[in-house]
Amino acid sequence: MSVFHDEVEIEDFEYDEETETYSYPCPCGDRFLITREDLENGEDVATCPSCSLIVKVIYDQEQFMCGEVVSAPTSKELVKC
Repeated sequence: MSVFHDEVEIEDFEYDEETETYSYPCPCGDRFLITREDLENGEDVATCPSCSLIVKVIYDQEQFMCGEVVSAPTSKELVKC
């Protein structure tokens, strides 16, 4: 079980388009970081690279979905064991 330093809404993070990373100030002086890819994958924990603190990111995961469609296998693709 993780103990979060705080819960922070994604709107309060700063976004760097070049690195596709969201950041938020950490009390240690560094910044909590989480990437757009992490958010797309359902991650909700931003970590600080300089200390052990973590924050829970509050966001709507549907806003970060890639729109990727995964098709179901056809009966021909199924292998009987």
